[in-house]
Amino acid sequence: MVRDSMAAAFRPSNRVLLQALQILVYPGVGGSGSVSCRCPLGAKRYLLTDNVVKLKEFQQKKVAVACNLSGTKGALQVLIEMKNQDVKFTKDTYVLAFAICYKLNSPESFKICTTLREEALLKGEILSRRASCFAVALALNQNEMAKAVSIFSQIMNPESIACINLNIIIHIQSNMLENLIKTLKNAAEGNLSKFVKRHVFSEEVLAKVREKVKDVPALVAKFDEIYGTLHITGQVTTDSLDAVLCHTPRDRKSHTLLLNKRMVSRRTFQPLSQSLLAE
Repeated sequence: MVRDSMAAAFRPSNRVLLQALQILVYPGVGGSGSVSCRCPLGAKRYLLTDNVVKLKEFQQKKVAVACNLSGTKGALQVLIEMKNQDVKFTKDTYVLAFAICYKLNSPESFKICTTLREEALLKGEILSRRASCFAVALALNQNEMAKAVSIFSQIMNPESIACINLNIIIHIQSNMLENLIKTLKNAAEGNLSKFVKRHVFSEEVLAKVREKVKDVPALVAKFDEIYGTLHITGQVTTDSLDAVLCHTPRDRKSHTLLLNKRMVSRRTFQPLSQSLLAE
């Protein structure tokens, strides 16, 4: 009952969100007029049916488009049409939406990302770590430190390469230099077992660290030593932070299906364990 009343109270901002999306894509459209927006000439509305939108491959391709077409507003047309058709946003849809807002990197796109996120949380939806990383990166780019820190603090298990590097950027922009060097030192001198996944840092991000500590001789010396260790242990990647954020992870489900298929003998079509025992 409480959730229903909260959701009802949030509906006006949903209308404002749709208007904001339309203004970004179609300057001059919106204002006091209708929030409905006709699909641009030649666009394929059938692509946005529920069945298609729910396909993970469709969502991943849209995220790839958002990441590759930097600065484009065309991808926002997808979100507008989904809002017009009341299509339910999936976890992958939020990744798409936040990726688009991150790429646009404007005060308007930051407001849209923030509104979408608050709407999702209000509905009790759980946002993926990847979606949250885009939101954090956008907040950092817009110098919204408080918001970036708040979103990052809510990420469950922030151990991905994107999270690791975003955490370093947060330290840089917050001027937490001592903690920054300590974090890097712990990563470089951590468990040396080859079975333990070690933190990997972007060369671009490490360059920002050195630029930040260059005027503090003691910290520069410590950083240079740590930097060398990170290279020796293979914990530095040439990928930029943007490339790390936009990297599309391989679908683990496909591997699971492949393994399940191999549980059946190709020769006898019986469970593999039984076939091996028989032989």
